[in-house]
Amino acid sequence: MANHSSITSSKGSTLALYALTLGAFAIGMTEFIIMGLLPDVASNLHVSIPSAGLLITGYALGVAVGAPFITIATHRMQRKALLILLMLIFITGNVLAALAPNYEILMVARIVAALTHGSFFGVGSVVAAELVPKEKRAGAIAIMFTGLTLANILGVPIGTFLGQSFGWRSTFWVISVVGLIALLGVMLLVPKVKAAQSSLRQELGVLKRPTVHVALLMTVFGFGGVFTAFTYITPILVDITGFSPGSVSYILVLFGIGITIGNIYGGKLADKRLLPSLTWILVSLAIILALFSLTDQNKIMALITVFILGIAAFGTVPGLQLHMLNTAKEAPTLASTLNIAAFNLGNALGAYLGGVVIDMNIGGGLHAVPWVASLVTVAGILFTLWGMQQNKKKSN
Repeated sequence: MANHSSITSSKGSTLALYALTLGAFAIGMTEFIIMGLLPDVASNLHVSIPSAGLLITGYALGVAVGAPFITIATHRMQRKALLILLMLIFITGNVLAALAPNYEILMVARIVAALTHGSFFGVGSVVAAELVPKEKRAGAIAIMFTGLTLANILGVPIGTFLGQSFGWRSTFWVISVVGLIALLGVMLLVPKVKAAQSSLRQELGVLKRPTVHVALLMTVFGFGGVFTAFTYITPILVDITGFSPGSVSYILVLFGIGITIGNIYGGKLADKRLLPSLTWILVSLAIILALFSLTDQNKIMALITVFILGIAAFGTVPGLQLHMLNTAKEAPTLASTLNIAAFNLGNALGAYLGGVVIDMNIGGGLHAVPWVASLVTVAGILFTLWGMQQNKKKSN
């Protein structure tokens, strides 16, 4: 365990959180940018929209597969040094994406960048949680994840505008520069934090617990529904709602404002009543996704839905992450990283499922994507209720 008192007493603890947030911003921009550039990438590389959507699936699978392996391999590595290494790999992946001559190389570049994602957020979540008193841990995690929300408010819309104006490669060059700035921030502002003191065998031992399995499934399906729909948000808004491609970047700002609100208040609710509040947020998310299959046919209603969807989507994130930390207290870094991998496995499955619905024209193809996304979230609700039952049995 890191030296908690030395971190929390440091005057630079707030700056350390900001550095983590900046890193999260850079990584979040890479994760989400393909949504805004989906038609541009597909056209330029001569692939279909569902094939371009697999660039999101590839990234998510890179996170899901790479996160546990990197965490195990770097188990004894000093955490600041690990964060620096991860940012260097991240920058390399994005430079490769900017230079990619074809779809296959772009996919490889996405996977390279993705390998850093889970470990960065996993280690970052642990450090963020240690910076504050126990009763404010979800709030501290939410602050770090604000980087993801800012990536949606600022990074993705700006990146989408740049990609549409100067070609999608320009966006990845910008992300590389942002990554470099984040690297400098981590080097200068994050304090040296010791590696995990528990043995690797002890950390891996938590994977045998059924409660950990259920917690991971809560994340996979609870958040997976978001990406089932959000991966194809641009074609939905353009082909169904009737917005121009250029207006999508502004709509993504609205979504980003929503997820910022959801992230902050989701953290506050999780600190008060973790699983009950998480259940109700997931129920709200399932309902709004189902409604989107109707409201996406009206511009004003679609805008309102996208905003509320953002609130509900990221309202789940702090609670899901904190629940995993509580479930596997003896192995915080591994547990946190695995949960980030679970988020991205849900993203990958969601993006793939949405592509299948479109390709096979199930229920009208693109029209059916939102309600299929809602069904995925319902599965997440069922696993959350199961998790609540496990907690009750444990407390008894």
